Amino acid sequence: MGTLRIHFTADDLARTTLAATSDPLWEVVLSHFRLRERSRRPVFRSWTDAIRSRPERMAPLKTGARLLDVLAPMGPYWPDFLTPHESKDGLDSGLDALMSTPRARLRDELERLAQHRRLPGWVGSIAAGDAEMLTRVGAAIRSYYGAAIAPHHSLIHSAVAADHAQRARDLLEHGTEGLLTGMSTLMRWQSPVLEVSYDLDAELHLQGRGLKLVPSYFCQRAPVALADPELPPVLIYPVEQRYRWTTATAAGRAVEALLGRTRAAVLSSLAMSGTTTTELARTLQISPASASRQTTVLREAGLIVTVRDGTSVLHTITPLGVALLEGRPLLNTP
Repeated sequence: MGTLRIHFTADDLARTTLAATSDPLWEVVLSHFRLRERSRRPVFRSWTDAIRSRPERMAPLKTGARLLDVLAPMGPYWPDFLTPHESKDGLDSGLDALMSTPRARLRDELERLAQHRRLPGWVGSIAAGDAEMLTRVGAAIRSYYGAAIAPHHSLIHSAVAADHAQRARDLLEHGTEGLLTGMSTLMRWQSPVLEVSYDLDAELHLQGRGLKLVPSYFCQRAPVALADPELPPVLIYPVEQRYRWTTATAAGRAVEALLGRTRAAVLSSLAMSGTTTTELARTLQISPASASRQTTVLREAGLIVTVRDGTSVLHTITPLGVALLEGRPLLNTP
């Protein structure tokens, strides 16, 4: 076991940010690791059991899993092009960036992967930037996401939202150093260096770029970062166990029973940040018309508010909506 040492300057502390949502392509890679583990924590056993209870999901999941078995093996290295920076804007943006990865970068990263394991011949087409092969890679990952992650969107986002709320309070009240200190179960902050348990020893000098901290439902035990220190610095960290499946399932099911699965997913998504109807439809992989219908019902129930933002409308959750998701009493009673 090694240590990743992330070196901060004063500018880096000022430019460090906390993502409000998980990154879909990081969740794809990390969830695939959870599927491959022989011994799973109860929270992930519940997830795999839920997948296996629906045979129609297994075929599209296996298509993506077979690809990830080759391109994202558990170990000290997998290519960074699988988790592009653009994925922060959603699955579509991430897959577009992945399929547009420059040929030189594909070649370099896959050559590095080949140093750790034998690769099948078809990987050469990806390294050469073959457009048809990259399209197939994107389609396989999209199918995997649709089978393994999208059906549990509401639950995952509720867990991430709860963790983000805690971290955001630390950041607001105590600044970046207080935020990092508050994550002591995951990493050790000894100004000006953040130390993370890692598969190998590595140094990351931020050099004024700042660090983006991204919560993950499927990350386990220790945070992970990109292999290439020249890429925009991110650190993917696991949400606290208390927010995951075993503690959130009952509340999540109650909200779904009350609102319906799609409407509950819409409300959960808006708990992370305000968003437009188009963005909401893209995130949840539903039609814009469906997203519009769901937000209308939620707005009429007082769970969200909608305001015009230029040519778009922006939906945000209300305190009533937050209380419903968190299972808190909505009114103080004598």
